[in-house]
Parts: sequence; C-alpha cells; structure tokens
Amino acid sequence: MKAHLMYRDRDFDLQQMPPLNEQALTQDLELSTLFSAMAADDKFLLQVAKQAVLSGLSDELGTICFRQNVLRDCLKNESVVRGIYNIAVESIESTKKHYLGFVSRYPGGILHGSVGQLQTFMGMLKKLKLSADEYSDNFESEGFAAFFAMLKAELTDEYFAIIEDHLNEMKFRGGVLVSVELGNGNEGTNYVLRKSRGENPGWIRRIFARRPPAYTFRIADRDQAGAQVLSELRGRGINLVANALAQSADHILSFFVMLRAELAFYIGCVNLHGQLTQNRAPTCFPVPLVSGARALSFHGLYDVCLSLIQQGRVIGNDLNADNKLLVMITGANQGGKSTFLRSVGLAQLMMQCGMFVAAESFSAELCRGLFTHFKREEDAAMKSGKFDEELCRMSEIADRMAPGCILLCNESFAATNEREGSEVARQIIGALLETGIKVFFVTHFFDLARGFYLQKMDTALFLRAERQSDGRRTFRLIEGEPLPTSYGEDLYRQIFGAIPHTAPSDSSDMMRERLYAGANELE
Repeated sequence: MKAHLMYRDRDFDLQQMPPLNEQALTQDLELSTLFSAMAADDKFLLQVAKQAVLSGLSDELGTICFRQNVLRDCLKNESVVRGIYNIAVESIESTKKHYLGFVSRYPGGILHGSVGQLQTFMGMLKKLKLSADEYSDNFESEGFAAFFAMLKAELTDEYFAIIEDHLNEMKFRGGVLVSVELGNGNEGTNYVLRKSRGENPGWIRRIFARRPPAYTFRIADRDQAGAQVLSELRGRGINLVANALAQSADHILSFFVMLRAELAFYIGCVNLHGQLTQNRAPTCFPVPLVSGARALSFHGLYDVCLSLIQQGRVIGNDLNADNKLLVMITGANQGGKSTFLRSVGLAQLMMQCGMFVAAESFSAELCRGLFTHFKREEDAAMKSGKFDEELCRMSEIADRMAPGCILLCNESFAATNEREGSEVARQIIGALLETGIKVFFVTHFFDLARGFYLQKMDTALFLRAERQSDGRRTFRLIEGEPLPTSYGEDLYRQIFGAIPHTAPSDSSDMMRERLYAGANELE
C-alpha cells in the first residue's frame, strides 16, 4: 500500500539532502518564522516543513499542481484529514507496546510481538477504511481519489476476515504441529510447520475419537533442559512464520510512516493558513509556469513572515515583471525594500513546494534554484573584512548557480564605498544576466542603479520605495527612475529632531553623505 499524496508515483523522501544554501535562505528570508507557524510546536511537523519547503520542485510543474489540489482538499476537509493523520500517528506509537517482541532473538517472541502488532494495525486500517467509505465523496483531488480508491480496493471485509483468522491461528492455542526429519547424527532437519487439524472438538468427541497411531513422551515438570530443548524445537518450527509476520508488520508500519510524513506537510500548510486567516491576511494558489517562461506577476504580495509576527494586515505590492531579468529596487530608507525582497523569495519557495502564497494573486516561472546575498552584521570572528566576506559569499553562490536561477541581493557590497561597490556589482550583475539568471537587487548606490537605468534595457525593471511629500512611507514599491537620495534626513528628523545647521565650509554633498552613512546604520 502506498499513500502517494506528495507525488503521483513515488514516496516523499524525508531523508533528501537540503540545498547547500539552506542556512543562508533560512537566515535571509526568516524562514524559521514560517516553519514555526507550520509546526505549531510539533517537532515532526517542523522537520517535514523544512524538508518540503527547502527541497522545492524546480522542473515538476505537474507535481506542483498535484499538491495544490491535495492541499485544497485538506483546507476544505480539515477535520477529516487531521483524523487520518492521527490514525497514522497512533499506529506508529503503538509499536512501542510490542517493541520487546520485535527485538527478541527468539522466534516465539518475534511471533508474539508480530501478532499483537498486526492486530493493532488491523484496527487502525479499519478506521482508515471507515473514513474512506464515509468521506471520500467530499474530496476532489487526484491524490485523495487514488488514496481512497486504494483503501477501498485492498481493505475489503473479506481481507479483514482472512487476516483475523490467520492471526488467531498464529496464536497456536492448541499447540504447534511440526514435522521434522532426521539428518546426519540423528539431528533434526527440514522443520515444517503443519496446519492444525481444525477447530477443537468437544471433550466427548476427543475421548472416543479414533486417533492415528503416534509415539508420545512427557517431560517431567522439573526437567528444565528438556523444556529448553522442546522450546527450541518449537522455535525452529515457527521460525519462518514468525519472520513472515514480522515482515508483514514492517510493511504496514512503513505505510503508516509514509502516510504520516506526507500528511504532515499538508497539516503544516493548514496550520499556517489558519494563522493567516486569523490575521485576515489573503492567500491564493499561485499559477506556476515552466522554467524559461520569464514570467512574474502578482497582486497584493506581502511578507508572510512579517504577517505572522505583526499585528494587523501587512501592506502588499503589485508588480508585472514578465520578460524581465533584472529588477533594481531603490528609494527611501525603511520604505519596505527588504520586506519586498523577502516576499518575492518566500512566494517562490512556497509555490515550488506546492503551497499557497501570501498574495491575492501570483504567477511565476519555476526557477532551478533560489539564492540570497544579503548584507551581514559585523562579526568579531571574521578573519577578513566585511567586503572580502561579501565577495567570498558571492563567489560561492556563482559556483552553484545556473541558467534559470534567481538571485536576491539586499545591499550587496555596501561594505565599501559607492564607486567601488557599484563597479563590482555592475560587473557581477552583467555576467549573471548574460547567463540567464534573474536578479533582484536592492541598493542605495545611485551610481549603480542610474547606470543600468540609462542603458534602457528591455529586460530591466526599476522600482522605488514610495515616499509621500511629508516624508511618510507607504511601504509600497512603484515603478520609477532611481533618485540620488535615500531621504536619510527623514530618519534623522524622526530620531534626533531637526537637522543641525552646517558650517559654510560643509557642502550639501558632504552633508548628504554623512546622513546617508547614518541612515544605513539605522536601517
């Protein structure tokens, strides 16, 4: 039996290696918040959430749509799905009661533990079958339709009756009938377990019935050695049956283990959806497109992690970046640029693992890999400067990227001066665009943004954090030409009050540079 709720034709691999940039993605996109919301304090749900989200599907469009439909069913039938998940969990937990039987080296112990475990599993399978009979009509997805059809086809009343008969027989209440041949040195060989004579007759029939001729012997009550030999004879006779039952129990256990793992992903999604709904944050199922379509458009996209930790609804953004490879983002400090960058990365990851996304509508092409290059805080353990560290990280990313990947850069190379940082970023971005890698770049370097803007590239889009005339931030991004200021004066006034009068020798450019440096530290 196979659940096949994550893939049409194979199991979900919970042991799959995560991407090499797992740590950077988790830190830069604040994925720990997302995983915690999905897990709801359940360690196993947390493990599955990390595995599924970070190991997205880069070229399996059909599987993404398959998961979306299964998730739709889960959202519509939450109580039923949680009930099935609890059956799987209870079945796995039940193995602890029979643990000693499974680890025993004696056939009798293995047989006893296997029979007990299989009887427990039969009860759980009956619960699954009951759920399939009662609720299957409420599900519409291909995944659940195949799952319920499998349960109905394999878990019939006849199947349960046969299994119950076999398990009762394997208890050997009437003793064990074994045939043995004598081999070299009169040692027993060719042990064969024989089928019992059937139901035990009444005592009158047992007394007067004709019995076949047989040789019998009785072991004395205190003959421990004889009892041990008899136990060994019985063990050899039931050894094959004990191993067969243990394998059957393992097979059914593996089914429940995989069912739990695959449903855990959807339970995590349901947990997340419930929190977002409680915050009145919109969600939608994205429209994924094949890699290379150069498609990206959305309405009301917001940072799902920010929504989970902030009271009230988060401001969303609209964008049509179809046929664009470069999205350059500039504008006012604390205007929502970094938040927008994270929202794009989170939506891409959530789409490619089959989840809903935090937007009113979202459509994008699949990417072969998502990478982030965000500025880091000063680290006393660094063996070199911040700029060297940024270059080393970018070099590692470049070695792993390929055409069809996406790179999110947030204030990259800000550790050096604007002229040097702009030149380094310009050459790196140019090389990435030529390779077919999509780049989102948040920067305060006016020289860098202005240089790309003057090239009038058809594949480039320029966004600017919106700022109203009174200095207030709307936290929305609009299309617009890069400006030579990040409005650091607004932050200075907000924190320190009025800007002090400058000496005549100080030029306005020098003052702007000082405010710019201070604003960067505040942000």
